[in-house]
Amino acid sequence: MSETRKIAAILVSDVVGYSRLTGADEGRTLSRLRGLRSDLIDPAIDAHHGRIVKRTGDGSIIEFRSVVDAVRLAIEVQSAMVERNAGVPEDRRIVFRIGIHLGDVVEESDGDLMGDGVNVAARLEGICEPGGLCLSEDAWRQVREKLREPLADLGEKRLKNIAHPVRAYALSAAQMAASGTTGPTATAPKRRGILARWPAIAAALVVAALAAGAYSWHEGFSSRLLSSSSVAEDKLATAPRLSIVVLPFENLSGDPDQQYFADGITDDLTTDVSHLPDSFVIARNTASTYKGKPVDAKQLGRELGVRYLLEGSVRRLEDKITVNAQLISTETGAHVWADRFDGHRGKLGELQVEFVSRLANSLGVELVKAESLRATRERPNNPDAVDLAMRASGTSDLNDRIGLYERALSLDPQNVRALTGLAEALVWRVNGLTSKDPAKDISRAEEAIDRAIALQPDSSSVHLVKGLVFFVKRQWGPAIAEAEAAIADDRNNANANAVASFWKMFLGHSEDGNAGVQTALRLSPRDPAVPTWQFYVCHLHTHLAQWEKAVEWCNKSIGGDPSNWYPLVDLAAANAWAGHDKEAKEAAAQLQKVYPDFTVQTWAGIHWTDDPTFNAQYARIVEGLRKAGLPEGEKKTN
Repeated sequence: MSETRKIAAILVSDVVGYSRLTGADEGRTLSRLRGLRSDLIDPAIDAHHGRIVKRTGDGSIIEFRSVVDAVRLAIEVQSAMVERNAGVPEDRRIVFRIGIHLGDVVEESDGDLMGDGVNVAARLEGICEPGGLCLSEDAWRQVREKLREPLADLGEKRLKNIAHPVRAYALSAAQMAASGTTGPTATAPKRRGILARWPAIAAALVVAALAAGAYSWHEGFSSRLLSSSSVAEDKLATAPRLSIVVLPFENLSGDPDQQYFADGITDDLTTDVSHLPDSFVIARNTASTYKGKPVDAKQLGRELGVRYLLEGSVRRLEDKITVNAQLISTETGAHVWADRFDGHRGKLGELQVEFVSRLANSLGVELVKAESLRATRERPNNPDAVDLAMRASGTSDLNDRIGLYERALSLDPQNVRALTGLAEALVWRVNGLTSKDPAKDISRAEEAIDRAIALQPDSSSVHLVKGLVFFVKRQWGPAIAEAEAAIADDRNNANANAVASFWKMFLGHSEDGNAGVQTALRLSPRDPAVPTWQFYVCHLHTHLAQWEKAVEWCNKSIGGDPSNWYPLVDLAAANAWAGHDKEAKEAAAQLQKVYPDFTVQTWAGIHWTDDPTFNAQYARIVEGLRKAGLPEGEKKTN
């Protein structure tokens, strides 16, 4: 077997107390480690030009051409883990030890590394404190002038099976958490206003996919991507579908306050976009290296291995702040989507939250739409599971959507997007009264979403659909709790905000149902779900006997989705109670056109809840349908 000697920077890591963690809850521990690898560690290794030499169950050996890159990677990961472990019970936290050495290694023909260069790094990892970083003197010399935080000199250490003592230097977890160290030569701008809520280490967070169903991609993709023989074109060719870099937003105003505003939008948007299911987002500190430089979209895509870039600008015109954003394909250089947002300068902090929320939600819609069209164009006859799941999410017919999700799962039974989408589609088929076997569909939905939760327990979208399963089972307390868990995982989940509020109606609190729906409409004003949210407002006003407001919002909902029969029910009843007889009869006729054979008893026969307040309000709507001239029909239950 041929071998080559060379000098390399070697990083060795392992999980503190791995046996204890797996002994207590093996499934959850392994799931969390897979998630950390896919959405934190692998993207960071790629960004810092590392190569994974070997992985064990709880550790890794990684080779770098530069000690600086190795240390940057280590500090990014350790800093990010401080944030990720916040709020996690101490006995369930995943904590790494990391050792780094610069030395002579032997590379074998299969890429494996041997020799003291590897052994010293491994022994340094063994003496490192949990959450910290330990360097040999040889490695320390390469970075000592480049770190803001001085490393503690541990003196000469006798390491097991190493012939001579090795002087070691350490950076503790406490130092990184306290100082916000982001790596060699890093500097952090001062923050104002809303940005002050972020801890200093936020600039170091490696934000990437909350990868619903992306584990299988990472296992194959990362090894090819990190191979030293990979070329830039291959990097782009194998880039994840929803891969994106958020470039620093440009301040075009010459107003220093707006520089903080622009930087804040970039920071927060990078974090929030990483919450999009299946997304792969380049870390903020990597993206910041392009600040102020002319960027060629195609070249950047090849350098970073991303399919899309988002760029934008902030401009002040008198007291109006305008934010422009453009989504660009790095494969073609073409604009995929662009939007503009306006607000008043007097409330920069509030504007930042609103702009970021709206951008993140719009991007989620546009990225999935773009990739679905791309898959249809490039792989029309041989789609993979992810293609099929994305196509399904844009398909309006529920039965067709369910069929696409089922095809996706036949190819990849652990595709979380497909599991979640299938559960949601089955719920809406039952809720729309078009299911031929409601009990079976509910059972299938529950089984699918429970599998998704086991694979992705911290996914906002998965918790939301679990809430929808409770919704269709009429279990309102658990439904609201799951929607609130979805918001906790992602505050910008517009649909979770809408339903967590709206579902209070079923517990007799229609007056409390509107706030979250209005939040959803602000978060994502161009969302495909807007007509549904407008129906929620319409329905809440109908329950509260606010007939004119109900008519206004029902008409908005119908204008956005004429095929949805739910708002037509309220429109007919509200017009009838408001004395608009002609409009009431027109709405009733339209309802029967959209839903043939709909009768008063179709609506009266649905049992939503045992709450007396809700049922009294519901009975008033039923009476309004009679007043609108709908046929009574036969009594039945559903």
